[in-house]
Amino acid sequence: MEKELTTALAGVRDAFARYPRRAVLDGCPHCRGSVLVDEHDLFSLTISLGNTVGSRADVKALLPVLLERLLGSDDLDPAIVLGKLPRQEWRTWPRVEQEAVDAYLDAVWRSLLTDHPPRLGSFTDPATFLDAARAAGERVERFLAVWDATPTPSADRHLAEMVARLDFAKPKPSVLGVWLRRKATRDRLHRAWERDHDSPWADDLAQAYDLLRV
Repeated sequence: MEKELTTALAGVRDAFARYPRRAVLDGCPHCRGSVLVDEHDLFSLTISLGNTVGSRADVKALLPVLLERLLGSDDLDPAIVLGKLPRQEWRTWPRVEQEAVDAYLDAVWRSLLTDHPPRLGSFTDPATFLDAARAAGERVERFLAVWDATPTPSADRHLAEMVARLDFAKPKPSVLGVWLRRKATRDRLHRAWERDHDSPWADDLAQAYDLLRV
């Protein structure tokens, strides 16, 4: 999985290499003025990037470093970073750029499900990733289908944790909430418990299963 992430990041760098990174970005003359790009403080820049600071080309130029920083540290907000994409109409970008972002999202998601606990910087759990994917304008069903096709202990432990955090009193559950409440989820947790009943996390699987029986 490490190789897939490395390949995905390389693809992002290649796809956006033709956009030069500027040390100073043009800001709104009425509220910001020129803004120095400081890689030690990218968080404050991400809030205004593409809005009152910088152009679409600047967003594209900085996207590789932002996506890589999301994986290497917890100092950026994934939803803020990926939320830049629909504002910049990324589904109208050249196909190679769209495919690079798609490959990144797919690689991050698969890697996230592979490890428990995850080791992906700002992507601390599946919920964080799915919120960021929604911010990017993506349908969560795309990623839930991958989760369905990943019946591993790590993916099952993530599933149990998500069920444990469900608000069962919510009158209109989200797409994720509906997916989690399925009989298929309950059956999967039961199979996971049968497989891992001697493991330290067996109780988590059983408790999640019981919650879905209610």
